[in-house]
Amino acid sequence: MAAVILSFPTLQSLRIFTQIEKVLIANRGEIACRVMRTAKKMGVRSVAVYSDADRDSMHVAMADEAYHIGPAPSQQSYLSMEKVLEVAKMSGSHAVHPGYGFLSESTEFAEACKQEGIIFIGPPSSAIRDMGIKSTSKHIMSAAGVPIIGGYHGEDQSDERLQAEAARIGYPVMIKAVRGGGGKGMRIALTDSDFLEQLESARREARKSFNDDVMLVEKFVEDPRHVEVQVFGDMHGNAVYLFERDCSVQRRHQKIIEEAPGPDISPAVRRKLGEAAVRAAKAVNYVGAGTVEFIMDAQHNFYFMEMNTRLQVEHPVSEMITGTDLVEWQLRVAAGERLPLLQDDIVLRGHSFEARIYAEDPNNDFLPGAGPLLHLSTPSPDQHTRIETGVREGDEVSAHYDPMIAKLVVWGEDRSAALKKLRYCLRQYNIVGLNTNIDFLLSLSGHPEFEAGNVTTSFIPQHYADLFPAPMTPSGETICQAALGLLLQEQEHTQGFTQTSAEPFSPFGSSNGWRNNIKFNRNIGEEVYHVTGEVEMDGGASFLHCCVNGVKSRPKLVILDNTVHLFSMEGSSQVSVPVPKYLAGVSSGAHGAAVAPMTGTIEKVMVKVGDKVAVGDPLMVMNAMKMEHTIRAPKSGVIKRVFFSEGSQANRHAPLVELEEEEEEAAQREGSSQ
Repeated sequence: MAAVILSFPTLQSLRIFTQIEKVLIANRGEIACRVMRTAKKMGVRSVAVYSDADRDSMHVAMADEAYHIGPAPSQQSYLSMEKVLEVAKMSGSHAVHPGYGFLSESTEFAEACKQEGIIFIGPPSSAIRDMGIKSTSKHIMSAAGVPIIGGYHGEDQSDERLQAEAARIGYPVMIKAVRGGGGKGMRIALTDSDFLEQLESARREARKSFNDDVMLVEKFVEDPRHVEVQVFGDMHGNAVYLFERDCSVQRRHQKIIEEAPGPDISPAVRRKLGEAAVRAAKAVNYVGAGTVEFIMDAQHNFYFMEMNTRLQVEHPVSEMITGTDLVEWQLRVAAGERLPLLQDDIVLRGHSFEARIYAEDPNNDFLPGAGPLLHLSTPSPDQHTRIETGVREGDEVSAHYDPMIAKLVVWGEDRSAALKKLRYCLRQYNIVGLNTNIDFLLSLSGHPEFEAGNVTTSFIPQHYADLFPAPMTPSGETICQAALGLLLQEQEHTQGFTQTSAEPFSPFGSSNGWRNNIKFNRNIGEEVYHVTGEVEMDGGASFLHCCVNGVKSRPKLVILDNTVHLFSMEGSSQVSVPVPKYLAGVSSGAHGAAVAPMTGTIEKVMVKVGDKVAVGDPLMVMNAMKMEHTIRAPKSGVIKRVFFSEGSQANRHAPLVELEEEEEEAAQREGSSQ
């Protein structure tokens, strides 16, 4: 009888697990590629879905099969349950892995998979429902003995009731979508006067992201830490925690750099965090990977914030410190197997960081960007360095989806070693073609307070001056390197010309003699620089072996259009070549106009022709890269023209409205200039 009891779970696991021979990944980008790698390792075939914008994407190329599911907008493709399930049935997929975002926390999708006899790789729909509605989750957590923060989670969603509750709680307050996540549908109201504006903005974003604009209002804990715990449950009643992650450093309520374990958290607090997270998971009979998020104050008191019923973006740091593959755990548990490890078997070792590399402009309020990756080179992956990405050189970062390019994940024996490794690898992550946050990540990770582990959700605004230094003029040495790179490129082009030319001895094809209108000897200011060097190809990249006044260096060299990009372990530099005025063209913005900072959809038009506006007044609300952006008046005046209506698409730098100064103001300004 004992033998039967011991063998039954194993036989059941093997029998059920053989059913997952093909898995559909209902997602895109780096998470789709991440799941496919583990599926391939386990011998499970992978099925991709893709929109028009992702036809040539990396996740499509990696999959064993790929199916088109619609236009670029996610509502018509990746968020279409009917299309995803149709592909699952058509392809004969036994299971669906939702990744994160899109349908990953949709109760309806989990139920639909179950009705079709397809395994949903995630928790039961009841757990998604209970944890997805924040007001319900607070009540469940309180009953389970998990500490919570008080607030209003009621059904009366009128503006008046929500504003009254905010006043009762006391400002500042956090306005959050009950079905929210990833920083979407979340705003902070500092005073009663800005509550309604922030409420309306949060509702719009929530409707766009979750098709639900029900809100809750909570006391906003100032300068907290954001600490979360990775949990995992199986169908046999087991639940474990894989320690905590600190995700405090954020912009726009979205994480930008994560680490595990949390700095300066004692073993006793770590155990309390983990045990509270497991209680939370067991309270909803949780199965699969989940994350319990807490707010932690300066005294290390912690309070339940929410539970994400899916695999998190930052799950790799938990894998690095525990030696696990959480996607493999997901597949095995979804097939009915027991957890590979129980709590006493899970050992914390070392420290890990994850830096999210985004197409965005940190110097312009982290405005998301889109465009081609004209040059992309990364550090070499190894046992302690992971590059989680869904793009390659030449791919396009689409305006339709999240602007994340990659996650750089590193491990070290301790926090100091891991941080040193992170900075070393960030310097090797070189991108040309669009703005990125790499230099900002280097600045952040090198800040003394970050190095000391003194992190809170207010870290960026508190240290703004240090993190956003004034741009520096390229040094004379850097200009010499750029000039040398240009001359060597010209020499290479000239040699190519002579090899194919019918007149190889023409003076126009000579690279080391007579030249027309080119000077080789140039001074920078009053200094004279002696420069020598050559270009060497290594691993598909160009490196400039150069010597400037006796100092040798080897920066990576990328020349595109009229800009020379230099990358070295000391940092990156850009040197632009002046363009003649007759070639420069016209400026991107129209005179007297407010322009679109990026390609996006016009969600709301707040002005009409004839309206008077002051500097900073809101003109339009754009939705781009899954974020909402308010376009404000660049100057005072009268609206002369409105170029876009609600629901229309505006390209980057397109004029949105035309402003005309009032005659009196224009006359005053003209008089003052005389």
